[in-house]
This record gives sequence, structure tokens and C-alpha cells, in this order.
Amino acid sequence: MKFLIVEDEQGLRENITSYLSDDGNICTTSSNLFNAIDKLSDYEYDCVLLDLGLPDGEGFELLKFLKEKMRKESVLIISARNSLNDKVNGLNMGADDYLIKPFHLAELKARVEAIYRRKEAHGNNKLIFNEIAIDLHGRTVTVNDIPVILTRKEYDILLYFIANKGKVVSKNAIAEHLWGDEMDMHDNFYFIYTHIKNLRKKLIDASSRDYLKSIYGIGYKLTCE
Repeated sequence: MKFLIVEDEQGLRENITSYLSDDGNICTTSSNLFNAIDKLSDYEYDCVLLDLGLPDGEGFELLKFLKEKMRKESVLIISARNSLNDKVNGLNMGADDYLIKPFHLAELKARVEAIYRRKEAHGNNKLIFNEIAIDLHGRTVTVNDIPVILTRKEYDILLYFIANKGKVVSKNAIAEHLWGDEMDMHDNFYFIYTHIKNLRKKLIDASSRDYLKSIYGIGYKLTCE
């Protein structure tokens, strides 16, 4: 998953980043509201971890921005504020959950995974696309019940394609999703081609139909049939 962590407390921000990154997630951070909105204007994320009390404004402003732009990012509010009004306001403005500080990082991870399962798999632990099944909790993939061994990046690419099935996704969008801000360090997108080529071969070798199509000059598309 790709996270935007909006938290002005440096120690907590670094701890969350380190903990989530250990599972192969991409974590981008912001310490203030202006920078967070700037990043959301340039990139897409799976989930935003949002503190409410930021040095240059209220986290509620970011929720308002996401709603106005009709963005699809999940939002988990992480705040020391324990008032009912703040919880209700946050949830009514589009947040998916509200976690009170201090918290254990394991609980944070569990909350995020629950949010992701609800949004991407409608509450199920498995995401099914025809003969391809993805166990979101175990991060495993099968084709007609035959296990397919994928690298972390191949798994993330497959999940991203299924979440955007039927849509043409650009190479730039794939790079942003998988590498976050680090994508700017790459001179070209050949590394994406290599990952997709390997993913496609592994799925076909496991008797999957060939769903991944290259759209010349643009990117790729996971066909629905």
C-alpha cells in the first residue's frame, strides 16, 4: 500500500513510517497541512494517516480537500483529541476511522488493514478476479487454487491493476503508486516493464488468461474478460 503520513510530531512520524515500511509499504510523510495538500495534488495514495492538530491548520481542511476533489484515498485520523465532536466531525467529513493517541503500532496496522479490506474487498479477506484469488491478509496469490509465487512489487502491481480493472493506467501512475516520491530518481520506466513482464509470465504459466495488455505510448490495462 502507499501511505501519506500527515503528522507534525517527528518521532511518531518516523516510527509509523519505519513500522509500515517493514511490510513493504510505500510511505510518504508531511509535517504540515500545506505540504500534505501539495503532495495530494501531485500523487495518489491508498491511505492517509491524518493528525488533526497541525502547525498551519486543522486536519479537517485536508478532509474537505479530499471530498471536494472526489478523491478515493482512505483516511485514518490519528489524534490526541478524544472529544465526541471531533470524532463525529471527522467521520462525517469522510474519514474511515479514528484512532486516539497514544496507540500501539500494531493496532494502527490492524485498523489500516481493516479499512483496506472493506474498501477493496467489500469486507472479505480475499479479492477475487475471475480465476485469480488474492489473500489480502496473507499477501498470497492463486490461479485456480494453484499458488503463484510473486515478488513484493509484482504482488503490489497485480493488486493495483485489479483495483483499476478495465482502466488504462499510465506508467507514471504505476511508478507513483509503487515508489512514491522516489520515482523521481528513475530516468525511465524500464523497471516497470520488467516487473509487469515477469508478473504476466507467472500468471500465464499458472494457467491464467492473459489479462494484462500494453497500451502503446500510454501504459497498461487489465482487461475484464
